[in-house]
Amino acid sequence: MASRVEKYLAHLDRLSGGREPRFFPVESTKQGLRGVTEIVYDNVPDGLLTTLTYGLSLADHPDWQHGSPELCLSVNSTNVIWAHAVGYLAEQLRGTCPFSYGSTINFGERIVPESEMTAFFVFAPMVLDTDDYLGIDVGIPGHEGHDVITIQGMYPIHEAERQFIDEYGLEPFWKSDWDPTDVLRRPAI
Repeated sequence: MASRVEKYLAHLDRLSGGREPRFFPVESTKQGLRGVTEIVYDNVPDGLLTTLTYGLSLADHPDWQHGSPELCLSVNSTNVIWAHAVGYLAEQLRGTCPFSYGSTINFGERIVPESEMTAFFVFAPMVLDTDDYLGIDVGIPGHEGHDVITIQGMYPIHEAERQFIDEYGLEPFWKSDWDPTDVLRRPAI
């Protein structure tokens, strides 16, 4: 019988076409919870560094009614620090941050040295189809539908953009002229 993590990894294997990821563990700071793992795919899809987490969904949050989230980041960079930032946030904020669409997260400093971005917002992952990120059943046989993972997209942004989203909502920002994978872009707002 496949475990929860084995079912999740099998799902990711199908999505990546069997490409071999790199795994980076993040030690748990939460008593009773195992750590978070960063699952990093190079050049998936073409030219992008794509990171997914496992371990955020092991926590509980009152807003998680239809599934527990894991995170996905896809950026035009080869710097694995992007993956480490997402893994760090997943571990540090699990149980307290809902990671719901439109949420912003202030990282508090530059995420990587070469980019001026200091924050993220959460929305649907741009590199996955709806069926691939909603309702991933990782429950044990006989309890299907009781343990569901949803994959939430993480998008790096500038501080001015974070403030704009917090004040006006995500939709006006989303409709502005910006490239969600370009971590060296100028602020869109």
